[in-house]
Amino acid sequence: MFAITRRSIVFSAAAYAHDLGTAAHGEEMVDDRSVDPAQLRRRMTTHPLARAVSIGVLGIALLDPCSARAQSTSDPSRSEPTSQSGVTAADDDDAAPVLAEPDFRVLNLPSTLRLPLHGSNFQLTHRFNGNLRRDSFSGHASNLFGLDQGAVVGFEYRFGIARHLQAAVYRTAIDKTFQFYGKYDAVRQDDSIPASLSALFSVEGADNFQERYSPALGLAVSRMVADRLAVYATPVWVHNTAGILNIDRDTVFVGIGGRVRVSSTVYLVGEVAPRAGGYSPDKPAYGFAIEKRAGGHLFQLNVNNGQGTTFGQFARGGFSDSLYLGFNLARKFF
Repeated sequence: MFAITRRSIVFSAAAYAHDLGTAAHGEEMVDDRSVDPAQLRRRMTTHPLARAVSIGVLGIALLDPCSARAQSTSDPSRSEPTSQSGVTAADDDDAAPVLAEPDFRVLNLPSTLRLPLHGSNFQLTHRFNGNLRRDSFSGHASNLFGLDQGAVVGFEYRFGIARHLQAAVYRTAIDKTFQFYGKYDAVRQDDSIPASLSALFSVEGADNFQERYSPALGLAVSRMVADRLAVYATPVWVHNTAGILNIDRDTVFVGIGGRVRVSSTVYLVGEVAPRAGGYSPDKPAYGFAIEKRAGGHLFQLNVNNGQGTTFGQFARGGFSDSLYLGFNLARKFF
């Protein structure tokens, strides 16, 4: 059982206010490869007070992990034996922590982490608009490395609707896109099975799910080594990736990612998604990150060459000569 604390409610409300702060200015995020990226970034601004409140509450949540009842704040490796595969000894318990795989995302790609029946997870994705590949260091410092230049914000809530089956709804400010997403965790790695496998299916639509629908199908395959390393291969087919150009095209990409646990609660993460066929504008999307697990919270500070976070946006790749600072924040409720 879980308990939703007052701090968790404050965190969620503040994050939602952050997104409202963006909407209050009447600005629309557009993922249009025919538009100059600089013009897009000028549209993606956020009210400074809303940004400050959001970031402040994130810090409070991370600094006080004792309020996170979703999972034990102690290191499970000290109290519960693990197998060489990195999966906990309680293999039939979907709520048991997996030290090598603490989150449902790598950066943007899905992981194979299971969600227990009726458990849930809230996640905030945040990609600042400042391009770190342009301007001087002093110029970036004066803008707090993108914090003063607005951001693209996304919210996700996922729920365990059946054993090994989870459903999620995600909304990002780019194109006002909604993504409805499901994942069936069919196979779990153990001493006799060398890898975990999850089936992925989603559909997303722009303008609050009113146009340019893009269904996607894929697989997430992971291999964990002890409790220190997880590697991922994620082939995904996405339909209608050039819909904004009124062209009927598909894209197949193969996401490759990894996560290394460098201390009891700190991880280094990276991913890249080369396109294997179909519509392939710009450069393959990639990113790298450092993250911290604190009880049921997970905070990830990341850098990406694009701001897309849905399957369709990720399939279109990242921008040339671009790097954007961002973060993911997740909170488990189980």
